[in-house]
Order: sequence, then C-alpha cells, then structure tokens
Amino acid sequence: MLLRASAADESKRLDSFITEKTGLSRSQARKLIDSGLALLNGKPPPKAGERLRPDDSVEITVPEPAREGLVPEPIPLKVVFEDEHLIVVDKPADMVVYPATGHNRGTLMNAVAYHSKRLASIGAPLRAGVVHRLDKDTTGLMVIALTDNAYYGLARQFKDRSIKRSYAVIVHGEPKENEGTIELKIGRSESNRKKMSTKVRRGREALTRWKVIERFGVAALVQAVLGTGRTHQIRVHFASTGHPVLGDRTYGRKTDVEVKGNKIHIPRQMLHARELGFVHPETGGGLHFESPMPPDMKGLLEKLRELKMKA
Repeated sequence: MLLRASAADESKRLDSFITEKTGLSRSQARKLIDSGLALLNGKPPPKAGERLRPDDSVEITVPEPAREGLVPEPIPLKVVFEDEHLIVVDKPADMVVYPATGHNRGTLMNAVAYHSKRLASIGAPLRAGVVHRLDKDTTGLMVIALTDNAYYGLARQFKDRSIKRSYAVIVHGEPKENEGTIELKIGRSESNRKKMSTKVRRGREALTRWKVIERFGVAALVQAVLGTGRTHQIRVHFASTGHPVLGDRTYGRKTDVEVKGNKIHIPRQMLHARELGFVHPETGGGLHFESPMPPDMKGLLEKLRELKMKA
C-alpha cells in the first residue's frame, strides 16, 4: 500500500499518519515500522515518531493475519500411551505446550494435532483437550484428552486431586530435613506480573510434598509430589525455601554449581514430570506411567556423584 503525505500532514508523526490512513492501531503501526514493513521515501525510517513533510511517500506492507486454529505439524512426538479417548506423551525440554504469542508453531499441541488427527473441542482452537501443562523447559509426562468426555473426566480428577503427579527435581543446596510439606499460597507477584510468588496478600492454596532422594552438598535430588497444580508451583515453592530448582532462570537464577573448583553449567531448570497416574475416564481402569530421567538431568547427577566421591 502506497500513501502520500499532503500539506495537511506536515509534521505529523509517521505512526500517527499510518494509523489515520489505514485504520491500524498505533501499536500495530509501530510494529510495522520496527519490523521494516513501513518505508519512508523508499527507506526504513529511523523511528516511529519521524515527522512527515509534504509529498513524502509511505509504503507499507501489512502481513496476512495468522491462521486461526491449531496447525498440525509433523514434529517428532514420544507417545507413551494412546487410545481413542486420550494420549499420554513424554514432553522434551525447550517445547511450549500450546501456541501463544511468540510461539505460534512448533508446540506440543501442533505435534499432537498432526499425530492424533482428532482432539477434544474444549479449549479449542489452540488448547484443545489440554487439562494440565508443563513449562517450556520442564520435561516429562502429560495427558491430553482427545474427546470431550475424556476431558471432563480428567478435569474432575485434577479438581478432586486424585491424579498422582510426581516430579524429579534437582535443587540448589541441601534441605535440612529429609522430607517435608510446603503449604504456601501462590499468586501473581505484585512487583512482576509475569512471575508467581508466595509473598502475596491474596493467593490460592498450594501444597507440595517432598522427599530428599540423594544429597551432593551443593545440590540435592528431590522427589516432589503435587497436592495442587498452581502455575510454576514446584519452582516457586522450592525458591521460597531457599533451595530453588537448579537452572531456573526466573526463580532463583542458580545456573551453575561449583565443587572443588569444578564448575558445572546448568542449561535449563532441572525439573522432570517423572510419574503420572489416573483413572481412565471412559473405561474406569487405573493407568500409571513413569518416564526415565532425561539425559541432561541424568548427566548432571552423574557429575555430582563423581565430584562428591572426589571431595
């Protein structure tokens, strides 16, 4: 689209001019300018607030709107169990569960849509059948409903807390006790709305039971069992105790450990959904699944054991 500034447009801001002429919002106009899709006299303008002169030409390219709905993609998917009602998958690290801003493609649900060819309608178009989720850098087991009846049945089990979810966690430092329970409410952080926190005036009940499996001095392998399923629950709860999840760049920022001068870099949060158990919502039979430790967590544990032996 080619636009021409008139005498009446003199000294107008470029983003305001685009908004007036196209009906786009100011933020949309700025995005076009910042992404190089708006040219002033054939060249990218230095800033969105550039002032116009009569006879300036403004050429804009408005990208086609993103397709609505979940786009099936042939992404490798580790299927643990599947029938006509539900699917259980073992999610790798660095994979978002469903499309959102900044992650339109390459998600777990894009892969499931391609693999299963059918999904529940609840949560559609982008979260169809999703009854729980794992963070991008958390690995392990997830169940996704393929029918609405399965969705409702699984959702009831999550609500009444009858689903068993056990996680393997490597935390920074060593808890004093061998086991315990964290019952701190969790809510949106009042200082950073992108984070969750236990230091809130109003929060939701949250329960995490934990047990130390192995100690390394600088770190510990812990089993965590969820009593509730709040956003970032395990990460927030352990950070509140002074033992954040190793590699968590949001809560704790412990991305390295050092033993006797040996420094180990932690590339992601060491959190793995190891065990998942529930009642099949259609057959009524009990289902139980376990996922082996992913290679990066297994490798870190081996290094910690080796360094502990040398210490």
